[in-house]
Amino acid sequence: MGQDCQDEQGGECQLEYEFPLGPELQQLAHSELREDAETRTHALTQLRTWIDMHPDIEHCRKDAPFLLRFLRTKKFCVPAAQEMLENYLVVRQLYPHWFQKLDIRDPAIQDIFDSGYLVVLPERDNAGRRVIFSCAAKFDPYKHSSVLMARVHSIVVESLMDDEQNQISGYSHVNDESGLTMGHLSLWSLTDIRNMLRSIQNCTPMRHKSTHFVNVPSYANKVFDFFTALLQEKLKNRVVLHKDVESLKKCVDPKILPLEYGGVVPLADMIGDFKKYLETKRDVLLALDDMKINILNKKTKFETELEDQHIVGLPGSFRKLQVD
Repeated sequence: MGQDCQDEQGGECQLEYEFPLGPELQQLAHSELREDAETRTHALTQLRTWIDMHPDIEHCRKDAPFLLRFLRTKKFCVPAAQEMLENYLVVRQLYPHWFQKLDIRDPAIQDIFDSGYLVVLPERDNAGRRVIFSCAAKFDPYKHSSVLMARVHSIVVESLMDDEQNQISGYSHVNDESGLTMGHLSLWSLTDIRNMLRSIQNCTPMRHKSTHFVNVPSYANKVFDFFTALLQEKLKNRVVLHKDVESLKKCVDPKILPLEYGGVVPLADMIGDFKKYLETKRDVLLALDDMKINILNKKTKFETELEDQHIVGLPGSFRKLQVD
């Protein structure tokens, strides 16, 4: 059964909630998410009671910023938020190599961040969204594994999801694929890609508003066809392919991009500042591993849903795909 209410630092959480943001975001939350004070209070109470009564949840955070991740992603449909929260707890235990031990002090993880592979841009985009920026060329596929790649991404998204402006405004993604090689593609099996996308779409409480891919090599076109085929229609429609950075700048204000892409701040400086931010989140991220759910029954349900996607049994990795 769910345990006593815990805040993100592991202490007793405060059940009373006050909206911490300005009237503009309050209005956005109301218009896009159907959120108001009464709805929010009622939904938080329902979700906490559900956690307490859940026969398989042994421990789970119940502070407002954590629970609002799920309620806002599901526009305050409580049953849908409950399902996503349950799935979130399940996949963290099904795939601990991807979603647990999120330690910024791990030398291999530090090396990946230092390389410039992944960073959150310091300025929000014109819609007030956090922008997660990646550069494939900065990740060495012969030095680091797909497991480390996934864990680095998990560190980034978990460090952002308690921020209530992020919950309301959502996220944008910019991915420079100019350095993408078959070495990168062969890191991932088709089954792992399927499971990861399943986890992102149905288990991770983030509002993905736009995803931009820049400089995708022609030989990777079929790989991206495979990738987009697994996306829900809503997310598929939010993917934009750009042939070059100039095309990207028509959609993303160049001033917020790294200096190397037409912005003001060098990528190395962004990385340094972001690592300092991640250090402030280290205890919170490591404490996520304290959450527990009995997955004996849940694992079968999760695997059945994967089979319903009609893509179970895809063998091998992207190394075996025929690419142009």
